[in-house]
Amino acid sequence: MAIAAPRILCPDMDSDTTKKWIFREPLRTDGDDVYALITECPPLDINSSYCNFLQATHFSKTCVLAEKDGDLAGFISGYQKPDEPNTLFIWQVAVSPRYRGKGLAFSMLATLLERKNLLHIEFIETTITKENNASWSLFKKIDAQYGNQGQITTFLDKESHFKGKHDTEYLYRIPLKSSQK
Repeated sequence: MAIAAPRILCPDMDSDTTKKWIFREPLRTDGDDVYALITECPPLDINSSYCNFLQATHFSKTCVLAEKDGDLAGFISGYQKPDEPNTLFIWQVAVSPRYRGKGLAFSMLATLLERKNLLHIEFIETTITKENNASWSLFKKIDAQYGNQGQITTFLDKESHFKGKHDTEYLYRIPLKSSQK
């Protein structure tokens, strides 16, 4: 029987401004703003704005949006894998350049994992290209919170899957629960 490991603790963000941060599910009306944010965040792939509207509606329960003083500061998109409902796949993590270096991505992911509808999640997965240092740093920090048990494998290879048009995507799978009593 799996038992829960301690959930992620948010780092101390600037205490004077913590009250101004809002972490919430996205709404249909956020789709275009999410699209604009992602365009500001290379190396993230820019999907259609329609995709971001779907994330803000169909997948709102597994996404989180961060605002500060009414400004969209960050967005994490994710979904539960259809064949593994205990696994939350994190699709994209976007933080506006204006808010980087404050631990916002970590806090958004921690907030997402604390949602009542996601407390059963036992694994998080994401894919990361070799050069995306911000994502590596974020997910290694998450992995460290859970005992450095994550595994990294090749998910989509640059040559055999992308035919040289996109960098290799590495799958990072992090267990969030222990199988020990």
